[in-house]
Amino acid sequence: METLDPKIKEILSDSYPQIKELNPAQKAVIDSGLLKNNSNYIIAIPTASGKTLLGLIAALNTLLKGGKVVYAAPLISIQNEKLAEFKKLEKFDIKVGKHPRSADLSVMVFESFDAITRFSWNTLREIDLLIIDEFHMIGEYSRGPTIECAITRSKIINPGLRIIALSATLKNMDDLASWLDAEVVEHDYRPVPLYKDVLITEEHELKNKNDIVLRILKDSIEDSSQILVFVSTRRFTESLANYISGKVKRSIPGDKNAAFNEVAEKILDVPRKRGSRPTTICLKLAECIENGVAFHHAGLFDKQREIIENEFRAGNLLMITATPSLMYGVNLPSKNVLIRDYTRWTSQGPQTIPVFDYEQMSGRAGRPGYDTEGYSYLIAKSMEEGYNLKDHYIYGEIELTSSKLIENKDAVYKQIIAQVASSLAKSPQDILEFFGETFYGYQMNTNELFGALSVDTMQYEINNALEFLVHNGIIQLTPEGLRTTDFGNLIARSNYSVETAVRLKEYARRDDINIYQLIYEISRTPNIPKISFKSRKSKEAVMDKLNESGIFACEIGNDEATAAALIEWINERSEYGIENAFNVYAATTRRSAYEASRMVKFFKEICVVMNIYSYSDDLDKLSARLYYGVKDELIPFVVSIKRLGRKRARAIVDTFGADLGLVSKEQLVKIEGIGPKTAESIIKKFGKDDFAKFKT
Repeated sequence: METLDPKIKEILSDSYPQIKELNPAQKAVIDSGLLKNNSNYIIAIPTASGKTLLGLIAALNTLLKGGKVVYAAPLISIQNEKLAEFKKLEKFDIKVGKHPRSADLSVMVFESFDAITRFSWNTLREIDLLIIDEFHMIGEYSRGPTIECAITRSKIINPGLRIIALSATLKNMDDLASWLDAEVVEHDYRPVPLYKDVLITEEHELKNKNDIVLRILKDSIEDSSQILVFVSTRRFTESLANYISGKVKRSIPGDKNAAFNEVAEKILDVPRKRGSRPTTICLKLAECIENGVAFHHAGLFDKQREIIENEFRAGNLLMITATPSLMYGVNLPSKNVLIRDYTRWTSQGPQTIPVFDYEQMSGRAGRPGYDTEGYSYLIAKSMEEGYNLKDHYIYGEIELTSSKLIENKDAVYKQIIAQVASSLAKSPQDILEFFGETFYGYQMNTNELFGALSVDTMQYEINNALEFLVHNGIIQLTPEGLRTTDFGNLIARSNYSVETAVRLKEYARRDDINIYQLIYEISRTPNIPKISFKSRKSKEAVMDKLNESGIFACEIGNDEATAAALIEWINERSEYGIENAFNVYAATTRRSAYEASRMVKFFKEICVVMNIYSYSDDLDKLSARLYYGVKDELIPFVVSIKRLGRKRARAIVDTFGADLGLVSKEQLVKIEGIGPKTAESIIKKFGKDDFAKFKT
């Protein structure tokens, strides 16, 4: 800390009082000249070694000179965590927010920063420093191409922009450094030493892997530590948590029972506050938590996952069973990490996890400030399996990080559209040159095995993509060069996939639009969070609901479950009712409905581009119904009265009817949940004859 600027030291001391001095990895990065030169940097140090603090020190160095900084992260969960952390800086007159137009330090997800590089060049040129968190995700299929191309455009449009990438150690760091023109500082310091091993059920004379988990948990209870277990599916998180919860019940320290019960009650309160009874999953989760064990997956309410994470950090849970998605995102370390399943389910069936993912999961072990050491365990059944796991994961090398840009067809389409729409490309050659500047282009051009073939391959892929975009009316060939159509501009300014836009455009060509059929089309797009089945039980209920709505599907999967759930949602069925009706993870319903509501608005814009206006009112109503989960007659109430919600709106209409002209404030407050202020707002809006102008 001694070498830092006094003002930076003052801010850090106030915001992070627990940090008295920099650790060896942080000192090495500072000593390399991080604050003295303007070079790009890749900082590669282990998880929990203080990468964020180094990024913040560099940010403060820029901010105190009057500069502007963007901190880019791959996930909304990381964005929210960093926003909350950096808000402490506002007492030092540093504005923290989500966009550089209104903040000195902006925390953005990759997609939001990418949008700036496409359409807000003046804003982009005002940014002095870009910090990229989880930079290793550049090799990930879905988000990797987004940040890769955003960086490429940034270097072209704002060549003075400094880039600092925070990363786990990667095998081919030299490739990334050369492409980014960056200095690399790697360090193996870890504040909490990490020990890795493989535990074998056969060796411990136990029947199955779950009993290994149970034994480790009981040891953890004795030394007041916590345990995080990774399994491959949602169903396995639940079954393991349920099994361990029942077995550990009698081992819980007496002083923990009250805390566990309080957490369980918070979990049950989440659906209650949303006007729904707790679902079966909620009850199962609360029952497990009463014994200090929680499961964590995407089928829970967002608020429930947040509660689990916060309570685990606070020491109010003994164990979490989670899907691999938890290896990224929020800071959630524990003393012990167990990887029970080293496979994950993909569209090609079960696949073993990469060594890199194993390292990410293992990196969660050991809590700085709490633990003096961390332990990561893979679990095997036999000695032979244990030997293979140790050889592959513990002693094996992580995989090369390669660009997934060309593999992700939609990313190729989107980036070509972006280049043409933003006038950065007028010809196929311009597009080829842009792709040549990406990390994909760098890897192809420096690959000695391919030589000249690499350029031909890149050109072939781009020409195929251009042909698709022209054929679908997204890009036009004009005498002045390539130009995006109105439809193309609409896609360029959205975050929707090209597949989604083309599917909706084709649907708009129909002679008649049925709202239930539109919901089904939307549910089949890749941009809608899926409402998935909980098990392989009968799916006839979903088929019956779709048939009843005029939809006839040959196969019933998660797309169909999503459509059926959304149809029930706009007919005011609760998550509890949806889960019981269709055997699905209904907690995802609101998230799916919110995205579907936005997509209906996007569909309306597509219709406008196609000069189709006859459905505008119906689409506005459908968007509102999806957003609020109501039938037509409740739309005026939920839209006009802030936070009224569908449950109270339904109670009003069921009690008084749709015409409130003769209803008094005193009558309204007799309805459960309607207070004087809400009643006053309702009377002001719908009293007398005012309701007529809101009729649907």
